[in-house]
Amino acid sequence: MDYIDILQEVLLYIDKNIKEKLSVEKLSSKAGFSPYHFCRVFQWGVGCSIMEYVRKRRLAFAAADLGSSKLIIDIAFDYGYETHTGFSRAFRVHYGLTPEEYRKQNSHEIPKLPGLNQSRQYFERGIIMEPKMIKRSAIRIAGFLTRTKTGNEENFKRIPEFWQECLGNGSLFKLHDENFIKSNTEYGACFPINPENGEFDYVIGLEVKEDHDIPKEYCTAIIPEALYAVFTTPPADESNFSSSIQGTWKYIFSEWFPNSGYEFLYNGVDFEMYDERFHNDSGKVIDIYIPVMKVK
Repeated sequence: MDYIDILQEVLLYIDKNIKEKLSVEKLSSKAGFSPYHFCRVFQWGVGCSIMEYVRKRRLAFAAADLGSSKLIIDIAFDYGYETHTGFSRAFRVHYGLTPEEYRKQNSHEIPKLPGLNQSRQYFERGIIMEPKMIKRSAIRIAGFLTRTKTGNEENFKRIPEFWQECLGNGSLFKLHDENFIKSNTEYGACFPINPENGEFDYVIGLEVKEDHDIPKEYCTAIIPEALYAVFTTPPADESNFSSSIQGTWKYIFSEWFPNSGYEFLYNGVDFEMYDERFHNDSGKVIDIYIPVMKVK
């Protein structure tokens, strides 16, 4: 059995014992490694620390349990949180919503077990956790537009080039300093594809404040309200960051969609969100938001 198979067994063990007390020592013993060696192997194979993975996995199971009638405090206790406040804080950091908000408007499906061998088809290292399902309100962005198309994977070339152009000529930095900007989180949004020729508009932008006039040098666009499947790319450094993003897109359409029970929302806008995690020297990640609807 190689290391990937061993790690896959550990991931399965975590799921089966998700409500139990789990530690590095217990999990390294299950793998047959010393704790130090296990931590290094896990980081290499999964792309995050063992206890970070456990925390995220518990939150995913807790999110599924919010679909039941159980009290939120009881769900918090089930997954190792001693107080409602501590659970709510951790949940909001991970999902962007309180447990109460998530219970009202989101999917509550049990998360699927990540597959390490499957991930190797798309990434140099690391895995994609099951996406978070989040209903997000409409936002207005201002920025810069290019038109590209899906044929011959032209978009995989054009979009990274467009980012370099906006950074290289200083226009994106200038946009950050405008007084109508609400947040410095950057968006890369793909607007609906023309079915005749595969062309679509791609906008790099920032969220703007309400009731502000936007200078004509910037384009404006609305990312509509929708239910989104939110994928976090595997951690990467500058040298393999672009391939990590592209691998995630390929994974979404090759592996996740066919087995998810969802389909792409008609006229939905998918987007990449670049927040402070994108600016790390190593361990760079972004979130990819895919607008979805349940298959009837």
